[in-house]
Amino acid sequence: MIFQFVINLAYLLGALAFIIGLRRLSSPDTARNGNLLAGAGMILAIIAAIAMPLPGAHNNYLWIVLALALGGTIGIIASYRVQMTAMPQMVSIFNGLGGACAVVLAGSELFNTHSTGVAPDTGSTTNILFTLLVGGITFTGSVLAFAKLQDLLGDNKFVLPKHSIVNIVLLIVLIALGAYVLMTGLEQSMTVAVIFLILALVYGMSFVIPIGGADMPVVISLLNSFSGISAAMAGLIYDNRIMIVGGILVGASGTILTLLMCKAMNRSLLNVLVGGFGGGASGGAKGTGDNVVKEISLNDAAIQLFYSQSVVFVPGYGLAVAQAQKVCKEVDDLLSANGVDVKYAIHPVAGRMPGHMNVLLAEADVPYPKLLDLDDANNALSSADVAVIVGANDVVNPAAEDDPGSPIYGMPVLKVWNAKHIIVLKRSMRSGYAGIENPLFFHEKNKMLFGDAKDTLSKLAAEVKTL
Repeated sequence: MIFQFVINLAYLLGALAFIIGLRRLSSPDTARNGNLLAGAGMILAIIAAIAMPLPGAHNNYLWIVLALALGGTIGIIASYRVQMTAMPQMVSIFNGLGGACAVVLAGSELFNTHSTGVAPDTGSTTNILFTLLVGGITFTGSVLAFAKLQDLLGDNKFVLPKHSIVNIVLLIVLIALGAYVLMTGLEQSMTVAVIFLILALVYGMSFVIPIGGADMPVVISLLNSFSGISAAMAGLIYDNRIMIVGGILVGASGTILTLLMCKAMNRSLLNVLVGGFGGGASGGAKGTGDNVVKEISLNDAAIQLFYSQSVVFVPGYGLAVAQAQKVCKEVDDLLSANGVDVKYAIHPVAGRMPGHMNVLLAEADVPYPKLLDLDDANNALSSADVAVIVGANDVVNPAAEDDPGSPIYGMPVLKVWNAKHIIVLKRSMRSGYAGIENPLFFHEKNKMLFGDAKDTLSKLAAEVKTL
């Protein structure tokens, strides 16, 4: 009894560490400690799970320790070697591994049923099937998301005509197969259950294949939610409380974030679930006026920024690619020292995953109060002297407001054109991740400053120092 009490107490402390750690992740000032606290809770939970006696089971602790050592080593190496630009890919892989673990756990129950001939009850069978479904979708969907983010798979490849209908048909077939297994019993329909798992894996790929462009942050957030749900369902199979609590926390937070991403993208959650958005945008916004692109020199840009009263930087994926966040902070410091009010406008889906820009700027020690969300950023832009876009594209595209024919029409964007002046730092005139033209580049207020973001900002900082 005392031993069981200690185990339950360890689970409770681990769960509390998860909850407090998650709460502390809401602010960059406490995020590091929150992450460490949640990690400590996970270590405590693992120790408790290993110590939990399993009647009739053979506890091979050597294999468990070897697996922990291997996984921990891979995690440590990845944390040091993976660049900030590849963080979305790493998150996708982590989501996929979470789903794969759930599939393995549920699959082991299928194997036990097949080998013993003793089927679980209807409730347990439902848990197993649901875990296979969500875990399978998470695994293959995350692998496909990784391939897209890593440019290993183009957005338009393998997309079938009416692909959203194909996804709906696959989902209906999966529901029908699951219902058949429940009605006939798992021991009588093992082959059908295996087919169910294979189709779940196929559906995960089919679900993500048509999704591309600026919609990828929504997908990553949704798959993160799925990984938590699959973990919670696997916890129900094994009656493991810490898996249930941890899975619920990940699933709930991922779902909330998905809804926020959907709002930021002007998409419905149903639209996301059927995989019917963002697939290879075609067409797009047209340039305005005579499509004349005006450039600005480094010296002129430095003077304009140095003598402004307020400047708003708008970071995007180009900032991450160039690893320019620290140089951007240097320019910020120089301008702030001259009395310029510097802020950062953060769009919810800027970059390749939720919070991508926040992480980059936190790495550069940008104070959190300087980071403005969409509504506050648009208020600041309306009174800003200069808006400086560093690698952002789709989230500052005016076509979202004034071109009904644009694939991003209706998407809330950062209204940089309300600032008195606009400077866009960009390598070229290429379109953004959504694959559509941005008429902002031809706007009468805008001037282009071409070049690598890090190199350009370094030169800009040097120019500011001479003033």
